[in-house]
Amino acid sequence: MLKGSSFVRFSIGLALVLVNIYLLSRVSFIFQPLVTMLTVITVPMMLSVFFYYLLRPLVNYMERKKLNRTLSILLIYLVFGVLLVLFIVGLWPSLREQLINLVDNAPNLINSLSVQLRELEQNGAIKALFPEGSTPLSQITDYINKGFTFVTNYVSGLFSLISSFAIILFTFPIILFYMLKQGEKFGRKLVHIAPKRFQKDSREVVLEIDQALSGFIVGRVLVNLALGVLMYIGFLLIGLPYALLLTVVAVIMNFVPFIGAIVSSVPIVIIGLIQSPSVAIWSLIIILVAQQIQDNLVAPYVFGKKLDIHPLTTIILVLGAGDLGGIIAILIIIPVYMIVKIILVRVYQLFFKEKWQNA
Repeated sequence: MLKGSSFVRFSIGLALVLVNIYLLSRVSFIFQPLVTMLTVITVPMMLSVFFYYLLRPLVNYMERKKLNRTLSILLIYLVFGVLLVLFIVGLWPSLREQLINLVDNAPNLINSLSVQLRELEQNGAIKALFPEGSTPLSQITDYINKGFTFVTNYVSGLFSLISSFAIILFTFPIILFYMLKQGEKFGRKLVHIAPKRFQKDSREVVLEIDQALSGFIVGRVLVNLALGVLMYIGFLLIGLPYALLLTVVAVIMNFVPFIGAIVSSVPIVIIGLIQSPSVAIWSLIIILVAQQIQDNLVAPYVFGKKLDIHPLTTIILVLGAGDLGGIIAILIIIPVYMIVKIILVRVYQLFFKEKWQNA
């Protein structure tokens, strides 16, 4: 009887939740200003959280050395300003030159690509890879067009993130400043909101989430930098054109889980194919070897067991997030999954584990 009563209460509660969701969907226009505001501040907030976890250890270290926290943050901002100037003076001209050359040479590159594809079409060994009666040139061209479409869609998504550059430029440093100055107080306030009997568990959950996000973000940066170094050295050895530009794009795109590695590989292989089929093959080999070193040597050393997410789970999360929310959802889905997982595990331990084990 008790079990039946619990089931009825659960069913009624679920029905009420579904009814509320339906009613809210019918008056969604009321929440449109809130959605617009959240969309505007999403990118500055993402950048602020990202740099908060990167810079917080340095700010804490400077504070332990008896340096005022505000002054520490301002000094870090000054150093970043100097590094930005050095980048603009030292590295940007080379990147800019490669980008301009790539744009200017686009017609010649397309002609060279067509020549390489015609030569591949006449290659009997290449024909064997395709179904009988099909034209290898048309097949390869179709694949490349799909690749370009894929790249264009996600690159346009990335550009849409920085379309409101002025808003990001002015809001991101301010948000980051206050996060670095008072970020740890926010966690303590969250703990105080919880009922007293759950404050110990709440404190542990907040700490676990904080450590997970810190380890993920810092680790992701280190792993991607290692990947960039490996790829750049390999591209220089095989004489790949635009090596620096392609490496920078690959490192940035690799912050997008799963999809980024695929998307960034397309232009690299195409540029290699324009040079020669052997350069394209070597480019692909370098990408695969660098990814294997990253996944099997660098990532386990950097992350340890902190990032306990199965690769299949990552793929499902990324594909689902991309379908529902686009590039922003893809970028945040792994951290969100980590947070939700930590909370659900603790809720299970507190409310369900003992009951289910004794059932």
